[in-house]
Amino acid sequence: MLWQRILTALALVPFVVAAILLLDNALLAAILAVVLLLGAAEMAHLAGLDRLPTVLVYVAAVAAMMWLVWVFAPATWLAVLQQVLVGWWCLVTILLVRLRHELVRVEGRRPLIMLVGAVVLVGAWVSAVHLHAAAVHGPVLLLFLFVLIWTADSGAYFAGRAFGRRKLSPLVSPGKTWAGVAGAMAGAVVCALGLWYSGWAGQAGLVPLVLLCLVVTAVSIGGDLWESKLKREAGVKDSGALLPGHGGVLDRIDSLLAAAPVFTFGASLIGVTG
Repeated sequence: MLWQRILTALALVPFVVAAILLLDNALLAAILAVVLLLGAAEMAHLAGLDRLPTVLVYVAAVAAMMWLVWVFAPATWLAVLQQVLVGWWCLVTILLVRLRHELVRVEGRRPLIMLVGAVVLVGAWVSAVHLHAAAVHGPVLLLFLFVLIWTADSGAYFAGRAFGRRKLSPLVSPGKTWAGVAGAMAGAVVCALGLWYSGWAGQAGLVPLVLLCLVVTAVSIGGDLWESKLKREAGVKDSGALLPGHGGVLDRIDSLLAAAPVFTFGASLIGVTG
């Protein structure tokens, strides 16, 4: 219900803002890791793992991947991972918007979803952590990424409710409309203007910054669609029930999973973080 979503958001947002702005990078990385690992447990269920021991093994494997990336992966490897994820999310977004065949429930374990899910979770985590550590304004930029996603989501919700007629991807997520996409894009432009005029956009020009925010918003919608596809194939409405009115952790971070690597990589390209 809407009131449950609002109350949950009001309770969580101050903690998210405080954690991003006040915590050091290592502690924030640990907290984000816990959140992403809760998402990994839900990903395991969506991938067909229905017994607790196998779910725990999957979560432990994702945690091990995070530790290996944190300790051993050089910056060049992380850049390659982000480039791969940028390509992945752009392709997934296009394919899911164009999808026109009925989704059916998939029984049994899905190793490919386990693998892709692990890479997506780790990639989003390391991207967010590195953005937070970037330059002087790293925490502000990470907070901006969250605000961008929240603003786009709100713009999509209200524009879709007011003007939504034509469905974006009716067989994946019937509630999403092209009017909602327009609302999300309008919110992205407002956010880009706010960051640029604040002076926290580094060396980035206004036009590249606006384009980056539009692309990030587009792939964030793709992240939402991808999770919706997994839920339909798993035969569930929500990824979990941890957050009242919101469903599971993945239901709240699906957009961030796509947006984090795309924004972090794009920000480095256009000079926001350098």
